[in-house]
Amino acid sequence: MSLQAIKDAIANEKLICPKCKGAIKGWEKYAETIDAVRDGFNIQEIDSNGERVTLICGNEGCAWKERTEYPLEFSKD
Repeated sequence: MSLQAIKDAIANEKLICPKCKGAIKGWEKYAETIDAVRDGFNIQEIDSNGERVTLICGNEGCAWKERTEYPLEFSKD
């Protein structure tokens, strides 16, 4: 999920807080990740792309905040 997709999902209230069940209101610390494994002997290469983002509930009375590599797990769809 790209940064723009996360912003759009938050703006369209598509991500739900698991604690209060309200729409997630914010995010911080987005980072793209690339994991690579190289084995020079067998010439095996494995690349994995992903992201990490901190989602913030932001609803009144709820202090939920979580750093995740899987923002879609909070999707209501």
